[in-house]
Amino acid sequence: MRVMVLWCPDWSVVAALDEAGRSLRAPAAVLAANVVEVCNGPARTEGVRRGQRRRDAQSRCPELLLLTANPDRDARAFEPVLATVEDLRPGVAALRPGLLAVRAPGSWYGSEEEAAATTCQAVVETGVWDVRIGIADDLFTAEQAARTADVQSWAVVPEGGSPAFLRRLPVQVLADDGPRGRELVGLLQRLGLHTLGDLADLPGDAVEHRLGAYGATVRRRARGEDRALFAARTPPPELEAEVPFEPALESVEAITFSVRTTAERFVERLAHHQLVATAVRVEAESEGVVCSSRAWLHPRHFTARDLVDRVHWQLQSAGTVEGVAGALRARKASGAVREPIDRVRFVPEVVEPAAAHGEALWGTASDDLVERGVARVQGMVGFEAVRRPVLQGGRSPAARQALVPWGERPVDLRPRDRPWPGRVPGPAPVRVFATPPAAEVVDASGHLVVVTDRGVVSGEPCRFRVSGGVLPWQPVTAWTGPWPTDEGWWSGGSGPTARFQVVGADGRAWLLVRSPEGWSLEAAYD
Repeated sequence: MRVMVLWCPDWSVVAALDEAGRSLRAPAAVLAANVVEVCNGPARTEGVRRGQRRRDAQSRCPELLLLTANPDRDARAFEPVLATVEDLRPGVAALRPGLLAVRAPGSWYGSEEEAAATTCQAVVETGVWDVRIGIADDLFTAEQAARTADVQSWAVVPEGGSPAFLRRLPVQVLADDGPRGRELVGLLQRLGLHTLGDLADLPGDAVEHRLGAYGATVRRRARGEDRALFAARTPPPELEAEVPFEPALESVEAITFSVRTTAERFVERLAHHQLVATAVRVEAESEGVVCSSRAWLHPRHFTARDLVDRVHWQLQSAGTVEGVAGALRARKASGAVREPIDRVRFVPEVVEPAAAHGEALWGTASDDLVERGVARVQGMVGFEAVRRPVLQGGRSPAARQALVPWGERPVDLRPRDRPWPGRVPGPAPVRVFATPPAAEVVDASGHLVVVTDRGVVSGEPCRFRVSGGVLPWQPVTAWTGPWPTDEGWWSGGSGPTARFQVVGADGRAWLLVRSPEGWSLEAAYD
């Protein structure tokens, strides 16, 4: 079996630059734990190397663009390359993002060189510029041949020529095998072995005794005797579902009714593969052009009824309407979409094993009833009008709250495990005022208590009141603070603030805030 390996150098950098919309000619490096994991050609020209610390890499190339390692991003970006090669020759094995292997399709295209040329051209047409191909008797030799090829070119090792081809290669090529390979390269160099031929000439039993099973495997590779097999991937199932309308429909109600069967088929197809969808993109087309597209998230997984509701909300949404009566009027007025819809498509963006979303021992009937009731309310007042609170990171009680539409998974929340200096310690208040009322706090002599920029209190709080008749003057029986913060100063925020916990004579506790504008009542404790 002849093996063809396709290699796209520096793939992590290529995928990251493409995601960021930056030029591929810019010097860039992908970092993991502040260490250069991959760098591209322009960065290597300036002296950046894999394994360098961040500071060392920036000292050699001050304009170096630093990118974050993201294996999922790299795999997603490499999927079009896999699909392209798979169309030419089934049985593709994704070794890692940027590197794939397949049985060499020489006889079908006339020769192995013509097969490599056809594959290379097809991949370049997908937008990947730097692609190199190697063909040999075994996987390791084919990969090394690809690494010796030029851009958009190929290297073919003749049958039986693997040992001769590998002998002249330096042992540094083994460093691509991860930390274990890099450790072995250092040991071989200290032993005076600088090429794979030097390693191949050593007795097999001596290598295994000194370097272990891994060293024996590397020696077989260096001799061209490694016949390691690769597992071809199974093409992912086609999970999308769509429904065409002929003629095109202009009513939201008619479209919603017409997609029910397709939604059920979509969920059943996922169930057939023992999958559920937790994120689905709903697309609506008008005259072949996508006029409405939105990715929906679900806290558990989508059912057919959930998908129908999302189609209804997406096509009907025309902004949040205040009040149930106004929402009902808007619903009646928006029974027709802005343009005729001739196709609706369900695209699963995140699928998970169904076993991970199994029902509890006694079922989830009560939860389903609650969700259906809330869905009815959302149908009347709009999807964005029904929200639930979730906890996120922040310093003030108001900043730690986030409102998420019911049925939507919370995303882009501030992390809760950060230190958040200046955060008021627990317990959390039971009521946070949406509009904090103004307040006054005075010391024993009747002067207004203020807090300096250094967090020093001008006097001990003795009495306080809340304006607007909310709370009359009360003596302060206990207080603690301040907790100073200075947030948003770079964007014209509120400036330096300080928070105090105070207990009034009636036994109730309050959270008061001193800002440049004065005192205000932020929250109340139970």
